[in-house]
Amino acid sequence: MSKVRLDCRGLACPGPVITVKNSIEAENINQLTVIVDNPAAKENVIKFLNKYGYNTEADQENTDFIIEASKNECACTIIEDNEFINKKTLILIGSQYLGKGDNELGENLMINFINTLKEFQGEIWTIIFLNSGVRLAVEGSPVLDTLKYLEEKNIKILVCGTCLERFNLLEKKEAGETTNMLDIVSAMRVANKVIDIT
Repeated sequence: MSKVRLDCRGLACPGPVITVKNSIEAENINQLTVIVDNPAAKENVIKFLNKYGYNTEADQENTDFIIEASKNECACTIIEDNEFINKKTLILIGSQYLGKGDNELGENLMINFINTLKEFQGEIWTIIFLNSGVRLAVEGSPVLDTLKYLEEKNIKILVCGTCLERFNLLEKKEAGETTNMLDIVSAMRVANKVIDIT
């Protein structure tokens, strides 16, 4: 039974997840300790390990997070691209505004854009929020009800964890999954179509 300790402090997203991924793919690791230094990295590493069949627990020591993971022998490893079967359109939203020049107008246009997505739910597979676009998925957002509705219709909502942390919004996220750049690039790689409104 192998046991590995990975110190991922100081690594920018998606460094911690890639380090963990490379380690568990290189050898059969039954127990794993991962140290990270921010909440977004903690969430991303835990989500990744859970996807690969590990049970996880996390404790905080000062500003660091210690993640203890053990392989669930009854679980089958999930192939990375299984979730991308029947892939469709991916929408990348990199701002809380649509267009440039007038932020008030841009905010209203973005609200209308997202609310209109309900009419195309059969064509949309994933919506990714980056940079100030993450503000649309947090407490007080005027489109939260729409995003939750889209999630109920099995549309994946991914929200950049590094961006949430930058704006001190990690604890205020109310829609979607906190994600990292590895997941974002993987999703873009396998999508049939990417609509970029960053």
